[in-house]
Amino acid sequence: MEVEGTQMSPSSSRFKRICVFCGSSQGKKTSYQEAAIELGKELVSRNIDLVYGGGSIGLMGLVSQAVHDGGRHVIGVIPKTLMPRELTGETVGEVKAVADMHQRKAEMAKHSDAFIALPGGYGTLEELLEVITWAQLGIHDKPVGLLNVDGYYNSLLSFIDKAVEEGFINPGARTIIVSAPTAKELVKKLEEYVPCHERVASKLSWEIEQLGYSQSYDISR
Repeated sequence: MEVEGTQMSPSSSRFKRICVFCGSSQGKKTSYQEAAIELGKELVSRNIDLVYGGGSIGLMGLVSQAVHDGGRHVIGVIPKTLMPRELTGETVGEVKAVADMHQRKAEMAKHSDAFIALPGGYGTLEELLEVITWAQLGIHDKPVGLLNVDGYYNSLLSFIDKAVEEGFINPGARTIIVSAPTAKELVKKLEEYVPCHERVASKLSWEIEQLGYSQSYDISR
């Protein structure tokens, strides 16, 4: 990317912060753990801060520690009810305690310029699919990336291709998901991403609605 005769250095990025979705477990393969650390170092090398789910265990802990050790700012967003279970050991960076899962996702999205999913379980998939849906609706134009370590997300990508084939996902919306096997390649692709969505929802109305919902939602129901 160039700006009037000056070339952006390799260590620069158009992103100030990237939100990383990932598991609170480390997974069985060391490659997952190595990928989390590699992603953290890649963010540091590009002067990008981290927004994530606030845990200090599993892949969450590895990526946040790598970014913090590299001198970049870390924002962890976590519901108060999950803090005793997920926040074990020494946490790093800034911790934002929120009321519930809905407010957590809204807060993470608000502070981020792009999203990356490392390997994870139900929670990672839920967060990932929601921001993909928001992009499809035009609620945001932020890139969404899959760090497809050792083909972890191959089955998900195959499912999405099947949904396109069967007419449930518009072919244009398939381009919302950016995937790559390494952090360096993925961040490069996210830098080059061009938004594509079917229709544009009112961002302001959506944000007001989400804020009101988060404030009124009772997690005990």
